[in-house]
Amino acid sequence: MFDLTAPETHAWLVLVQAALGVVTLVATTLITAPYGRHERPGWGPTLPARAGWILMESPAVLVFGAVFAWFGGTGPASWALLLIWMAHYVHRAFVYPFRMRWTGRRMPVLVPMLAIGFNVLNAYVNAAWIGRFGAFETSWLLDARFIVGALVFAAGMAINLRSDATLRALRAPGETGYRVPHSGLYRFVSCPNYLGELIEWVGWTIATWSSAGAVFAFYTAANLAPRAMSNHRWYLDRFPDYPRERRALIPWVW
Repeated sequence: MFDLTAPETHAWLVLVQAALGVVTLVATTLITAPYGRHERPGWGPTLPARAGWILMESPAVLVFGAVFAWFGGTGPASWALLLIWMAHYVHRAFVYPFRMRWTGRRMPVLVPMLAIGFNVLNAYVNAAWIGRFGAFETSWLLDARFIVGALVFAAGMAINLRSDATLRALRAPGETGYRVPHSGLYRFVSCPNYLGELIEWVGWTIATWSSAGAVFAFYTAANLAPRAMSNHRWYLDRFPDYPRERRALIPWVW
């Protein structure tokens, strides 16, 4: 039986998460997850998209909070990192799904089930690091790595929120269907919301200076980069006048 209070167990689970990142990269490159604009039949039972989203994202709040409370934190720096994490995931789990116009949309039950498994593991790995194993002293709040990481995280979150708002504004109340966004970073890439999220977790990695953060950033890239390419191809196929100079995820590069 695992001893979840042992640093050896934590280190082993970090390796497991890294391996899952490799598996996810291969799987999402070969198969586009069937939700959102890629929704399609043949993936088993479905549930409302809003309920599925809350179900799959909520462990990142609830499990993370429980693990952090269990370990107790190590002082103000660990609590500051907790607030950074929660800034993203409280919004992602409990605000974002109610702001998006998903009336009538559904997703396969398989999608949130797989996401829950990852989010439980990821929540433990990162909460245990900032709650105990990282042993953050108060002085960490003045360390350049924390300051730079927090600023990078904030920049990524701002990009993510701005990009989501741009997509929401494309539809009038009650309107369905998709349109091409043209403002903000959408002038350069098809998925600036994904770019913003990736930047967030790079910032988290710097702020926590940890393998736990690094494997999460890697997993985020493994999950979102192939989906960004799928979205990019979808735009190109669906809209003949889609700007050809746009890239999928990284401006001017890819």
